[in-house]
Amino acid sequence: MPQRKCALKAMRSSKKKRVNNLKIKNNIKKLIKNFIKLISTKKLEEAKKLLPSIASSLDKAAKKKIIHINSAKRKISRLALKLKST
Repeated sequence: MPQRKCALKAMRSSKKKRVNNLKIKNNIKKLIKNFIKLISTKKLEEAKKLLPSIASSLDKAAKKKIIHINSAKRKISRLALKLKST
């Protein structure tokens, strides 16, 4: 357990950031799962509408440094490739 006031405050703020980052990551995972489910059920029009929102949320997460920017770009690219190949 931290002894100093500043260490306690840092611990509290890091906990808040961790919870917030987990919410964002889980939301992205849900969107990607829904996207893959739409592709597997051949609902391509709905998948096309969902792809920009996934790309936007991945870019926002990368901008806030929740995920690495190259990781976000790679995921967007692979999802677009999946959509195009079906």
